[in-house]
Parts: sequence; structure tokens; C-alpha cells
Amino acid sequence: MENFKLNNGTTIPAEGIGTFLLSPDDAENAVYSAFTNGYTMVDTANAYMNEKAVGRGLKKAGVKREDVYISTKLWPSIYGDAAKAIDDTLKRLGTDYIDLLFLHQPVGEIKAAYRTMEDAVKAGKVRSLGLSNFPMDELKDIVDNEEIKPSVIQVEAHPYFPQTELKKYIASFGGRIMAWYPLGHGDRSLVNEPVFTELAKKYHKSNAQIILRWHVQSCNIVIPGSKNPAHIKDNIDIYDFTLTDEDMKAIATVNKNIRYYTATKEALNGYLHMAPDFDSQK
Repeated sequence: MENFKLNNGTTIPAEGIGTFLLSPDDAENAVYSAFTNGYTMVDTANAYMNEKAVGRGLKKAGVKREDVYISTKLWPSIYGDAAKAIDDTLKRLGTDYIDLLFLHQPVGEIKAAYRTMEDAVKAGKVRSLGLSNFPMDELKDIVDNEEIKPSVIQVEAHPYFPQTELKKYIASFGGRIMAWYPLGHGDRSLVNEPVFTELAKKYHKSNAQIILRWHVQSCNIVIPGSKNPAHIKDNIDIYDFTLTDEDMKAIATVNKNIRYYTATKEALNGYLHMAPDFDSQK
């Protein structure tokens, strides 16, 4: 496993297990499978309704807390009481600190929640801060006006949409990208692009492994999600080869500036008014 240095002096694994859309049982089993196959990071969120299961999976895997990197996200409906939300999140995960805490969506009481997260860093409850799905203008507002710069920006990123301009901006304050949909949301046309097939043959890897290796060499943190133990094992088997500069240039040619998801104002408003009982998760 490779690691990246963050702008606050901490380090983060280049790859983790993602738990988006996983049921509690599947999340628990995926985390167990991942951490018994060499993973050291897991990404979850209040809204995934599987934080308790993530905690169980880590306990089942028998890993020490200091060997685990936990990333999670606060949901907009609880930004207004972020201090309680953070404490509740810690309880669900079964830990006394979170390695990386995000604001999940750019809507609601953003500034107040971010400042409470800054307080949580000072109190030792959180180590690094992040923003998920924030557009450039709102991202700049936080960077320019808040005390602690975000360390990680979680966004959709993959070879069809490499986030080139965003990466140039966040490099100015030492931030890093964490890519969701790193394999293009299962789009077979992306995964089966000829360049990936050719490189897979060259390195005796799968097309997906080539794409994940491209992410890491592009300095993207990746969180591919799966409940299939074989896929989980394969996704981390990307550290025994290196793509050449020519390989990286060839992959750059598939950029189509295509997103698979864009949040509308209506969707964001819906997120704000969606208020699940996060403690009811199994």
C-alpha cells in the first residue's frame, strides 16, 4: 500500500474500501474482507446507514485502531448540530477519533458545521477535514475564509472525467482528490477502452486494476466499493507494477469530460430535507 502526505502533515492510504450503497451486512463483510487482505482505510458516511456495520467489520478483522484510517461524512440535515453529530458518529463507529471527516453535500449550515469540525480537530476527535461534492465557488469560500484548509476533496473522478482543473486549484493549498466512481460507475465502455485492454495484457492485470493504478499514479486517493471478496482482493493488487509516462499519456487521451452524476439545486434541497435516524442503523 502506498500513502500520500496531506497538507496538515498527516498521511493517508492511497486506497481504501468504499461502502456506498452497501447494506449493513454487506458493509461488515466487505470491511472484514478488505482488512484481512491488506487494506488500511475504509470510507463510509452517516447517510450510507452502515457506520455501525463498518465498526463491527473492523472489530471482526482484529485490526488495531492505530493501523486503521477511517473516513466518514456528516449529512446536511445535521450540520446545524454538528458537535452532537460528530459525537454520535464516533459512537456508531466505535472509535474515539475520526481520521478524515467530510461535509457530505454543499447545502445547509455549511460554515457553522465546518467551524464545529475545526473545533473537533482541536479537541482531538478529528484529524483531517474534507469536503465532498463541493463546486468550485463554495470550495474556494471555505479555503479562503476558514482557519483549517480542507485536506481532501471528494469528487467524481475517473479517466473520462479526470478533474484536471480542480486538481490544479487544490494543489495550491496542498489538497488531494479522493475519487468516487473511480471506475466510472461500472460503465463497461470506460473499463473496456482499448488502451486499458492493451495495458492489462502488458502488465498481466485486469482493466480495472490498470485504471486504479492510473488513479494512484495521478495522486488520486481511491475508494472502490465491492462486496465481492475476489474483487476486493484484486482491487488492492496494484502495487507491484508502475505505468510508464507513455502509458499515462495514452490513458489521458480517453478524457471525454463526461460526468455520471451532477447534483441539481432540487436534489441538494432534497438532501437538506432528508433526515434519517442515523442511530437506527443496524
